[in-house]
Amino acid sequence: MFIRPTWAEVELSAIAHNIRQFQRHLAKNAIIMAVVKANGYGHGAFPVARTALEAGARYLAVATADEAIELREEGITAPILILGFTPPDRAADIVRYELTQTVFQTEMLDALESAAKQQNKRVRIHIKVDTGMGRIGLRDLCEIIPFVKNAHERPSIFVEGIFTHLATADEADKRYMWEQVNRWNDIVHAIEEQGIKIPLKHVANSAATIDHPELHLDMVRIGISMYGYYPSSEVHKEHVHLRPALTFKSRVIHVKTLPGEQSISYGATYRTKNEERIATIPVGYADGYSRLLSNRGFVLVGGKRCPIVGRVCMDQLMVNVTHVPDVKVGDEVVLYGSQGQEQIHLDEVASIIGTISYEIACAVGRRVPRVYLWNGQITEVKKY
Repeated sequence: MFIRPTWAEVELSAIAHNIRQFQRHLAKNAIIMAVVKANGYGHGAFPVARTALEAGARYLAVATADEAIELREEGITAPILILGFTPPDRAADIVRYELTQTVFQTEMLDALESAAKQQNKRVRIHIKVDTGMGRIGLRDLCEIIPFVKNAHERPSIFVEGIFTHLATADEADKRYMWEQVNRWNDIVHAIEEQGIKIPLKHVANSAATIDHPELHLDMVRIGISMYGYYPSSEVHKEHVHLRPALTFKSRVIHVKTLPGEQSISYGATYRTKNEERIATIPVGYADGYSRLLSNRGFVLVGGKRCPIVGRVCMDQLMVNVTHVPDVKVGDEVVLYGSQGQEQIHLDEVASIIGTISYEIACAVGRRVPRVYLWNGQITEVKKY
């Protein structure tokens, strides 16, 4: 299948399952925007996008124009919102590829209007308002209302949407989230008082979608939870039953038995305590497996947890397999996912190194082939 025995498996039926879970949970008339930025959170943007749309998502979201164009060139025709900043000099591409641009600066409005006129097209935009994330977006009513009116009055621009991002929707303490929601409601009310109706209003990320049906509005943005992970331990998991889609695998390439007091890997940070069997695995931090897991993480071999010993190298790592009988070259290794009755969940890995599951999934490198499955059967292998 591929020369180097390290790969990531993506179970696309899990993606479809998760989308259907959210469809059942949605408030009336709300639609799903599937967020496939950062190469589909490391899972592969195009296969995930295609699966999500087939399962019922109506809109896609990415971070950059290049990510959106890549999907168009793969044949995706569904609406795609670029969530982040695009330089005004790329406006012609936004129009040419019929993309939807997040806008919060007049310079981009002007550039999009000019490009749309030149191509004799109408371009869709979503206006970003900052209700408390402090990232991008228009912040004060005194600038929001004139901006919305300005955009709305341009014939070549269709103000299709307006949105904000909730900073603490995944936390138990919702007070700040409700402060943001109150600001949002004031903004929407002020816009509607001007006689302007915007078709797609959206505020709910995965966490808000799970916990707050009253925030589903016209559309919800499903990111991490489409891939099978809850945004935090604070959300009400019983509302949607998610299936993780990603399994990160490799194989044993070398096994040796060492006596006590032998050093393993760079810096000699691990020394064998007694006679130990050590297996070498061809995966490292260049593949997105964090060096912070050195002497802290675990992998699965033969259905058992095996501790990483020594520092994770760029391309290899070592594990103690003394307690696993008959380990041999070629045996399957699971870095994230399930094997037998054991599981290493992304949330567990994230907790060990002090981060979130989003970062763990996104980090899986482009030199790691993605093997796509449907109900356990391989449908496609993609090498970058």
